[in-house]
Amino acid sequence: MKDVTATEASGLQGSKPSSLQAFKPSEHIRKRADFERVYQAGSKFSGRLMIMFTLGRDAGPARLGIAATRKMGAAVERNRAKRLVRELFRHHKPAVSIDVVVVPRREMLNAPYGRLEDEFRSLLGRHRSRAPQPQPVDGRAAGAGPGPSL
Repeated sequence: MKDVTATEASGLQGSKPSSLQAFKPSEHIRKRADFERVYQAGSKFSGRLMIMFTLGRDAGPARLGIAATRKMGAAVERNRAKRLVRELFRHHKPAVSIDVVVVPRREMLNAPYGRLEDEFRSLLGRHRSRAPQPQPVDGRAAGAGPGPSL
């Protein structure tokens, strides 16, 4: 009689996420300049479990960056928070071209996964509902005063 491992019994052995759910290298934000661009030019949304910065892009897949600081705790806790955020992104990947940077809070580690999903979707939804900012036609900031007198 063959011994059955826990992974075989659960049917998880050899299963891989579908290509739509996989977290591909092209979906990572890795460069400091990209993080800074999202922080400076993007929108910030705060929740109880995480802070989310978002910035729309012209083309390409949605990308995720995670900034888990030492304030969150030891490396084990930071790594667990990062795994949770990656999983949230994989399951609720935006269809639009957007950069998302998540700063997990310590409370994330003890929260049930359903609550994490709800907050992640809520914060992403706030980005979608925000109206695009009008771009000035002549290169001046909107409301910068009257134009040149002719």
